[in-house]
Amino acid sequence: MKVGFALPQFNKQAFEVARTAEFARGIESAGGASLWVGDRNLAAVTPKVGYGGRGTTIPPELNPAADPFVLLGVAASATERVLLGSHVLVAPLYPPVQLARSLTTVDLISGGRLLAGFGVGWSPEEYEAAGLDFSTRGARMDELLDALEAIWTKDPAEYSGQHVTVPPHHAPLKPARRPRPPVYLGAHTGRALGRVAERADGWLPLCVVPSFVDFDGINQQRAQVDEWARKAGRDPQDIDAVLRVNIDAGTSTEQVVTAIKTAGERSGIGHVMVDTMYSDVGVDQSLERALAILDGVRAG
Repeated sequence: MKVGFALPQFNKQAFEVARTAEFARGIESAGGASLWVGDRNLAAVTPKVGYGGRGTTIPPELNPAADPFVLLGVAASATERVLLGSHVLVAPLYPPVQLARSLTTVDLISGGRLLAGFGVGWSPEEYEAAGLDFSTRGARMDELLDALEAIWTKDPAEYSGQHVTVPPHHAPLKPARRPRPPVYLGAHTGRALGRVAERADGWLPLCVVPSFVDFDGINQQRAQVDEWARKAGRDPQDIDAVLRVNIDAGTSTEQVVTAIKTAGERSGIGHVMVDTMYSDVGVDQSLERALAILDGVRAG
């Protein structure tokens, strides 16, 4: 089992971003497989839609949010081996040229270790702040993926769609990974799972220990992805998966280790990323937890 960890980005850990390089080196030296960021451009005071698209509240832990691209760049320069991923960037919020440039830079600094994880998000206010229509986010994602493909693989590059347009431009700087970094997509239902099946290199499911651990549901979603992939002429085995494991406050390390092992046994997942923003208040506590999780998973 590959086990990675979220960088200090949210909640009280966000106030210790100056220790990002230290944290990244600590995870790598302990045998961690990957380092991750999420994305929160803003947390609305009175949200129309709540966290994850449910209710009308957003956890206060998401109010402080450090920049994901800066954190990935710091981690890339501080490490040599670990993969560097996003679980997830709310990709449709970003102009494709700027998104491609930022991710290309991270991939080059890291020597081709980037896993570009995208999602459409759930916050209307984030789209409002970017001057975009929340209702078209799925269509915008489809066009964004096409635009990134063009920017990453062609020179000159251009793209023209209904929601995204990139004028012809010189694009000689390409990612280290060829033809492009692997693209992972967060998805739980419907069209989003279909998008994974049709065009993603990987899928990004989620669980929360212990309050939301549904491996039967994950297996059903994976079966749907596999079925649609075959219909699209793809081999389902070409679609990787990385499970996000959020930890509720007060949860023991033993509970987390058990969930990780169960994910491998019941769902065949071989790579997880653990986020401690709810459970650990600072970098020291988060790093201590991460090392204990790595020891527990290795103990078998």
